Amino acid sequence: MSVTPYQIRLANGGDIQEIAVMSRCLIEVGLRGWTWHPTRVARALQARETCVLVAETRVNQSQNRVAGFAITEFGDTKAHLSLLAVKPVHQRCGIGLALIEWIIESALTAGIGHINVEMRANNFAARSFYETLGFRHTQYLAGYYQTIEGAIRMRCDLHQRTTPREPKKTI
Repeated sequence: MSVTPYQIRLANGGDIQEIAVMSRCLIEVGLRGWTWHPTRVARALQARETCVLVAETRVNQSQNRVAGFAITEFGDTKAHLSLLAVKPVHQRCGIGLALIEWIIESALTAGIGHINVEMRANNFAARSFYETLGFRHTQYLAGYYQTIEGAIRMRCDLHQRTTPREPKKTI
């Protein structure tokens, strides 16, 4: 596992296009059309109940790049993780975990009891990732993705969750 220095921050207007392209290339691949296009990402960025986060890495002294993002809708008692993606070159470096931990901490602060997320039923890496974080399978949704693919809905009950442990580092 390589170490990628990154910082988590709230997204801004300059991030919209890159988030939309990441969604298209990393999440929506194989589906008809482009559902999380720049206009929809911009709407999410402006919505009061939605939080759009980015993880950025430093390219050089004057330039940072988006390495990952998350879009979450917060309600009164639950949150819904709409999208989460990390560029392949930055995967397994802790960025996805950092994004989820930020969302969980925000949800707990807001008094929210659980977070839901859906993913393609055949996305075993995502399922394993979420299970490690305390999410549990709650439902299979046939044809969820444009009637092309089924989805798995998972839920994390925040008050019953244990914090994931950092992997042991060997020297």
